[in-house]
Amino acid sequence: MRSPKKAPKDDPRHQPAPPPPPPPHSAAGRRKGTTSRPWLVVLDSGRSCLEEVGKHSIMRRTGLPARDLRILDPLLSYPSTILGRERAIVVNLEHIKAIITATEVLIPNSRDPMVAPFVHDLQSRVSSPSGAPHQAPESSGKVLAFEFRALEICLESVCRCLEAETLTLEQEAYPALDELTSKISTLNLEHVRHIKSRLVAISGRVQKVRDELEHLLDDDMDMAEMCLTEKLAHQHNGESLSGVEVDNGASQLEEDRDEDFKDETDSSHGSLAAFKPNIQELEMLLEAYFVQIDGTLNKLSHLKEYVDDTEDYINIMLDEKQNQLLQMGVMLTTATVVVTAGIVVVSIFGMNIGISLFDVPTFSQFWETTFGTIAGCIVLYVLAIGLGKRSGLLQ
Repeated sequence: MRSPKKAPKDDPRHQPAPPPPPPPHSAAGRRKGTTSRPWLVVLDSGRSCLEEVGKHSIMRRTGLPARDLRILDPLLSYPSTILGRERAIVVNLEHIKAIITATEVLIPNSRDPMVAPFVHDLQSRVSSPSGAPHQAPESSGKVLAFEFRALEICLESVCRCLEAETLTLEQEAYPALDELTSKISTLNLEHVRHIKSRLVAISGRVQKVRDELEHLLDDDMDMAEMCLTEKLAHQHNGESLSGVEVDNGASQLEEDRDEDFKDETDSSHGSLAAFKPNIQELEMLLEAYFVQIDGTLNKLSHLKEYVDDTEDYINIMLDEKQNQLLQMGVMLTTATVVVTAGIVVVSIFGMNIGISLFDVPTFSQFWETTFGTIAGCIVLYVLAIGLGKRSGLLQ
C-alpha cells in the first residue's frame, strides 16, 4: 500500500484558522470606560492638588453610583441638587459642582473662571474653623464638621452670586421702567422686554435653590445622611467594639460562641439602626442660607410686581390713547355725514332744471341758500356731538 501523500506546508487549506478579530467596540469601550479628567482635590488641611481621575476611581473613592456622577457632568444640565449619600455629599448648585467627603472636596470644573472665587474661598477657609461665619451652638463646645464647612462655602458662593445678579438687575430695571412710563418708545419697550426675560430666568434659578434647601430642611433623614463625620466616627466605634467582643468570645465553647456571635450581630445591627446623628448644626446652617436665598427671591418678587404694575400702567395709557383715537374717528365720521348732507343740497341745486330761483337778477337768494346750507351742516354736527356726549359715547 502506498502511504497517503502529505500536503505541502504552504497549502492554505491546511493552515490553522486565525483567531477571531476582537469586537470593533471593545477597544473603544475600554477607552471610554477609562477616560479620566482633571479633578481638583482640596483636603481638610487646606492643601489642594489637581489629579487625573477616572469615573470608576471616583466611584470607589466616594462610594457614589454612576447616576450621581452624571449630575456633575458639565456637558449635561441638571437642576440644583444637594444629595446626601453614605460616604459623600453631592453638590450641584448653579456653577458650583463638588463632591464633599469627610476629609476632602473634589471639584470637576475647577478651571472654570466662575468657579475660581469659590476655589479660593475653599482653600483659604476650609482648614480654619473660625473662617466659617456660622459656628456650632455654644452649648456643644464644638466647631462645624469639615463637610459642613465645605457645604457652607458652596452655599455662600451660590447665594453671593445670585444676590449680585439680582442687585445688578435691580439697578438696571427700575430706571428703565421709570423711563418707559415717561416716554413710550420702541427702544424702551425692547429694553424692558429684555429685562423681563432676565428676571424670569434669575427667578427660576433662585427658586430652584430655595426649593432644594426647603426640601432638605423638611426631611430629617436627608440631613442625617449628610453627617459624614459622625457616621464615620460611629462606624469606627462599632468596628472597635466588635473586635473586642469577638476576642472575649474566642475563649468560650463552640456552641456558646455561635450563640454569642448571633446575639452580638443582632445587637450591632440594632445599634446601627438606632444611630441618629445630631442634625442641629446642619439645620441651623441650612436655615441661615434658606433665609438669605428667600430674601433674594423676595427682591425678585418685588421687582416682578413693579414690572407688572408698569405693564398695567402702560396698557392703561395705551387704552386711553386708543379711546382718544376712536373718539376722533367718531367725530370725523360725524363730520363726513354732515358734509354729505350739504353735498346733497348742492347736488340738488346743481341739476340742469329750471326753477324760479335762477330767474332772480341778484345773487342775494343764492348767498342766503349757500350760508343756510353751511349753517344747517354746522347745527347738525353740533347736535350730533352733543347727543354723543350726553349718551356717554364721547367725552
